[in-house]
Amino acid sequence: MLLGLYELFSIINKGKHINGAGGDLFGNTNEEACFKRKYKQEDIDFVTSYFSRGFNVSLLNGIMRDLFELSFNAFDNILHAWLSELPVERETITFGKKVIAASINADSSEKKRAAAEKAASDRLDSDTLAVINAMAKVYRETDRMMGLLRFSPNDNGEFIARCEPDHFVLPALSEYFTSRFGETSWSVIDEKRRLCLRRHNGEKAKIFFLNGENVMESAANNDEWEELWKHYHRIINNEDRNNPGLQRQLMPQRYWKYLPEK
Repeated sequence: MLLGLYELFSIINKGKHINGAGGDLFGNTNEEACFKRKYKQEDIDFVTSYFSRGFNVSLLNGIMRDLFELSFNAFDNILHAWLSELPVERETITFGKKVIAASINADSSEKKRAAAEKAASDRLDSDTLAVINAMAKVYRETDRMMGLLRFSPNDNGEFIARCEPDHFVLPALSEYFTSRFGETSWSVIDEKRRLCLRRHNGEKAKIFFLNGENVMESAANNDEWEELWKHYHRIINNEDRNNPGLQRQLMPQRYWKYLPEK
């Protein structure tokens, strides 16, 4: 997925053609293609705010506000599909248009919302199903990251975790780790995208681009708590109940690089 978030909503709003010549907008849509997005700070700031407690709806305007009021599920699905970075831009745009179109002929606000919600949950529609599937992958990986991230303190006492998630899940982790760490400073570094989610000195968590700052270096090699965790893991491990298949299902091997117990 190459488009920025605001660009995506703009295309839904303006009714640009997405077939024929317009297909060049999406580049190669081969499932095996490598999709890389150049993130814009305004998009990052918006999705971080969206996943934070007390999201201010007044930040929405135009088509974003319309979709949010017609169907929260549709709006939320579009955001998660965008975070997935999967090649479903065409389906996402068509999905947004269908949700809006479904509400046009309704003669009351209540009926408009009902029609929009029905369109947003129609799994028999291939575009809707593609968006829902992309959304589900982001939800699943977000949940995994909450349990699989391992933090180590640096020399300043800030707790650092590193990861290479399949999807851009940093915004969805903000509120969870803010609640978990309280006033303790922490950072989650996405090494694949060179982005960092950070909450420092009790300030609001923010995502910024990494430029190789030394301040983000972890002192994991000298972390007594990590050694204690490894020891605890060894002690409670029961070899007779080992189930490698279930372990890989719950904790996929691609995440093991950042798990000290592995």
